[in-house]
Amino acid sequence: MNEQAPTSSALDEETARAEVYGLLALLYYAPPEPSVLESLRVAVTEAPTAGGFLEEPWRELVGVARQLGDRAIRDEYDALFGGVGKPEVYLFGSHYLSGFLNEKPLARLRTDLAALGLERGDDMPETEDHVAYLCEVMRYLIAGDDAAVSNLARQQAFFAAHVQPWIHAMCDAIAAHPKARFYAALSHFTRAFASVEVQGFDMLDGNDG
Repeated sequence: MNEQAPTSSALDEETARAEVYGLLALLYYAPPEPSVLESLRVAVTEAPTAGGFLEEPWRELVGVARQLGDRAIRDEYDALFGGVGKPEVYLFGSHYLSGFLNEKPLARLRTDLAALGLERGDDMPETEDHVAYLCEVMRYLIAGDDAAVSNLARQQAFFAAHVQPWIHAMCDAIAAHPKARFYAALSHFTRAFASVEVQGFDMLDGNDG
């Protein structure tokens, strides 16, 4: 296994990135299903992508998932992000970028999604600037079959425009909430993963230079 060609290693890393984005989408979109939490609880507590920077926040996330029951995590999701009217913590980019929902950042996002040939499905009640939707888009840009859309340049441009400017602010808001335990750990991991993504894209720029 250690003698794999570099291209195989790169493909493994891309698969791992796509899987992380997929997991984040599941955990932020709705209260996690028991099967998702069970998979998380039995996960190895090692960095899910190359490099040790993610290992500690990943270990923290898995550890908290093991400490808390399904109901406690579901109730925490509802307390933080659910309810009628204004949630305790917003998961929408427009809120952090403009202070309001359904504002210009969402319009720009929809324009860019249309250019990628993507649109929100009728079964999704949330607007496209929900963090779970954006994570799904990133997963598609990494793992999709259409090389004209799913490539590093598209990933970098989309991440820089629609994720990087506000993801840390959302993570800070979650981590600071007194009711957050599982989602505080998730926010720490999300922040670390986003930082790794920024570093990776910065290296891509350096290689281009």
